[in-house]
Amino acid sequence: MNKSDVETIGSGTDNILVGLATLIALAGIIGFSFWSELSLLARFGMLLGGLALGAGIAWFSTPGKRFLAFAQDAYEEAKKVTWPTAKETVQTTGVVFLFVAIMAIFLFLVDKAIEYGLYDLVLGWKR
Repeated sequence: MNKSDVETIGSGTDNILVGLATLIALAGIIGFSFWSELSLLARFGMLLGGLALGAGIAWFSTPGKRFLAFAQDAYEEAKKVTWPTAKETVQTTGVVFLFVAIMAIFLFLVDKAIEYGLYDLVLGWKR
């Protein structure tokens, strides 16, 4: 592996921005958990506010901009996926259920055969 293959966060400013964003997001999460005596709306506001402010600060860093570009590319790729129709989904689900039922019966029969062989033939407990 070359040194050119390794990516780093970058400048000290990026490190500070990512660290600050992480601390603010954690503060929102901890605030949601810690102040349980406040109303749920206030706690939820703390949580969303901390996460949104942290994401906003992280967006100004180089890793944040790379992540945003990656997320946009992933969204574009997800739009290209050919999703199954309702009929295909029902048929596939039916095949899965049938396979599970067949495997359950098979494992039941194997279990009973082992039980008979061990307890009746080898140990003689069920006579």
